Amino acid sequence: MADANGALSSLDDFIAHSTEMLFVAGGDGALLRWSDALGQTIGPALAHGTPLTELFHPEDRGALTTRWEQVRGSTAPVHVHGRVMSAERSYKPLSCVVRGARQDGLVYGSFRDAPTGDGALDELTELRARDRMLRALIHALPIAVWAVDPDGTYLYHEGKGLEASGHRPGQHVGANIFELYGDAMGAITRALAGDHVHGLAEAHGCVWESWILPLGETTGQVSSVLGFSLDVTEAQRAQQALQTKLDVIEAQQRVIRELAAPIIEVWDGVLALPMIGVVDSARTADAMESLLDAIASRGARFAVLDLTGVQMVDTKVADHLIKLVRAIQLLGAEGIICGIRPTVAQTMVTLGLDLSAIVTKANLRAGLMHCMQRLTPRAAPRAPSS
Repeated sequence: MADANGALSSLDDFIAHSTEMLFVAGGDGALLRWSDALGQTIGPALAHGTPLTELFHPEDRGALTTRWEQVRGSTAPVHVHGRVMSAERSYKPLSCVVRGARQDGLVYGSFRDAPTGDGALDELTELRARDRMLRALIHALPIAVWAVDPDGTYLYHEGKGLEASGHRPGQHVGANIFELYGDAMGAITRALAGDHVHGLAEAHGCVWESWILPLGETTGQVSSVLGFSLDVTEAQRAQQALQTKLDVIEAQQRVIRELAAPIIEVWDGVLALPMIGVVDSARTADAMESLLDAIASRGARFAVLDLTGVQMVDTKVADHLIKLVRAIQLLGAEGIICGIRPTVAQTMVTLGLDLSAIVTKANLRAGLMHCMQRLTPRAAPRAPSS
């Protein structure tokens, strides 16, 4: 134990007296130890437990936060450029290198003066511009951007979309996503296995469309999972409302079709189909399907098509009517057309349709009388012998 304490004391002395701007931070980014050189550069803003992000300019903190996700659970060095508060109470451009240690969970890093060449300045300007654009999108759109480590612990939790779910930015940082959402997080498990996941899920009264991406190291191992969730609750409600309206319209159209060509069972074995108004090919096809189904299911012997309410027909409709009667005959029943108006009769004659094999009657009454006469009468009961 004494050797271990001595080793730690020697490490603290090395860090404290190093001529480099060194520091040690916890996994959450809180500063634990630093060199005198860094203390002289930063000044009073440097204190035990101070989050490393607070040392950076507000416009540069997003870049550090994003890169910090790559540090936790990884031993690969990560570079961050930004403006850091100095002892003169002004921001100074510095370059920061941080690296995590798997054994103790600490993060070791150092600051150096940032290169002053035009290329370095252009890189810093580009990074800041990207960070500003990203943060503008996060805080303007109904989205939530989050990240978790391989254990499911939140590393990042931001976005305007959190307002709809009743959460504050950063509220879940440090919490475990599996403990919060349980078995519903199968998508996270898939992403940790290396899959890119996209889908819809409900949470906190909202519907989220999420894109979940695995972030890996150079070794190919997934070090964290990044999620981008868009609040599509209103769009889903609008889609459901539209679908409800479409269902109502479809039901109304079905009722209209049934009323437009109602199949009436006059008595056992006799069906009547009165057709009224404008008859087109689609309506005739629907009537044919319904009538043939009714004949088959009810075992009807006669089907009477009443065209009294039809003012005119075109070539296709007239052809459908003839085919309907023939289809009725194929089912073992007899098709009868009645109530043909003069204009409809003229059209059929002009078209040269052969109606010789079809029974036609002047009106519905005549058609029904024909059916009554053709029905096989029941045998009269035999009188008892004396």
